[in-house]
Amino acid sequence: MTDVEEVLVALADPTRRQLLDVLARRGEATATTLAVELPVSRQAVVKHLVILGKAGLVTSKREGREMRYAVRPDRLGETARWLDQLAARWDARLVAIKRLAESAD
Repeated sequence: MTDVEEVLVALADPTRRQLLDVLARRGEATATTLAVELPVSRQAVVKHLVILGKAGLVTSKREGREMRYAVRPDRLGETARWLDQLAARWDARLVAIKRLAESAD
């Protein structure tokens, strides 16, 4: 799976998107802190954080007994650039189709 595919798969889940939003607002948080703001258990939050971490969307660091998580916005930027390039290619195709249709008239 490519990096972009990993990010898209991770972002496909609404709970993970909500988790990223909460984490982005807080800047940095533990799984326990995040679970308070989400409709899932702490264990579910940890599982989602693992998936987000594998996709490169969050980082973690140990502080004493706790793991603190933060968003990695650069991975979102890479995916946004890929989506922009995809949109540009489709726009070019649609322009070509429009020209062909107009020239056929």
